[in-house]
Amino acid sequence: MIAGLPIDTFTSLHVVISLTGVLSGIVAMIGMAAGLRVAVPTFVFLTATLFTSLTGFLYPANAVGIRHVVGVASVALLTLAGIALYGAKLKGAWRPAYVGAALVALWFNTAAAVVQAFRKITPLAEWTGEDTEGWILAIEVGLGAVFVVIGILALYRRPASYRPWADHDRPAAPLDVVLRVPRPR
Repeated sequence: MIAGLPIDTFTSLHVVISLTGVLSGIVAMIGMAAGLRVAVPTFVFLTATLFTSLTGFLYPANAVGIRHVVGVASVALLTLAGIALYGAKLKGAWRPAYVGAALVALWFNTAAAVVQAFRKITPLAEWTGEDTEGWILAIEVGLGAVFVVIGILALYRRPASYRPWADHDRPAAPLDVVLRVPRPR
């Protein structure tokens, strides 16, 4: 029993939360890389990934392992991402701090999902044969490279409201033109 639930039920709940974090995180990061605001997927990603890390600590363990270290790092990164996004509104250096922290937390969660998939899904384990570790490493490195590209795009493609210089060369339009109010004759 973990948190009053049978271990199988708790594990199923943990997996659903984790996959929710991964999928919403991918949507959030692709949206950010495209220069779009995706507030709901971003909130779901940060929350689900935080709950994934926290519920991971509830599994029994005899000693501190790599999963504990990654869990602590993930919680710290998600805290930084939350402060950067909701507290500092991504202003100044907070934007790269958010992008980096969120992407590394997403990579941790995605990498854990890959490891578990190769361990628990029989066709994947059979497909890789004896060299499961090599396949896992290759996939994790590939995911890391994709996340770096997404991070670079996210830093340079900002939503319009985050670009104060977007209309810098053009003079401001009079309010009646902006609102399309007919001028009196």
